[in-house]
Amino acid sequence: MGYWLIKSEPLLYSFEQLEYDGRTSWDGVRNYQARNNLQKMREGDIAVFYHSIDGRAAIGLVEIVREHYPDPTTDDRRWVCVDVSPIKRFDRQVSLTTMKSDPRLANIGLIRQTQLSVMPLTESEFEAIIELGESKLDKSSTI
Repeated sequence: MGYWLIKSEPLLYSFEQLEYDGRTSWDGVRNYQARNNLQKMREGDIAVFYHSIDGRAAIGLVEIVREHYPDPTTDDRRWVCVDVSPIKRFDRQVSLTTMKSDPRLANIGLIRQTQLSVMPLTESEFEAIIELGESKLDKSSTI
């Protein structure tokens, strides 16, 4: 199983909207490194949903429910998207400040590559964010 962090500006698409929609395509990505990360995602992988710009906090978890396919927001076939579905909102949002102060997260892309919208997490980084969000994830119930 892979672990990821995906970022969205809450004014454009929030975790609340995803909860309401139940599923969405993660489209509009126009950065080659982020695109390559989308291509590596597999059905059943889990991503941390992070509100960027306004909020700057990890909000909850989503599941990758469809692997990469051509992004319908462009005719340029170099770009892809995946579909995601909400799993759970964190009990407590995990702010960027909190993540920066936690030594377990010193090497995550969110801190090293602040503009990257789709990035991998190691299992230990993923678990650290879960712990900070005080959210208990039963992995068997998400897949």
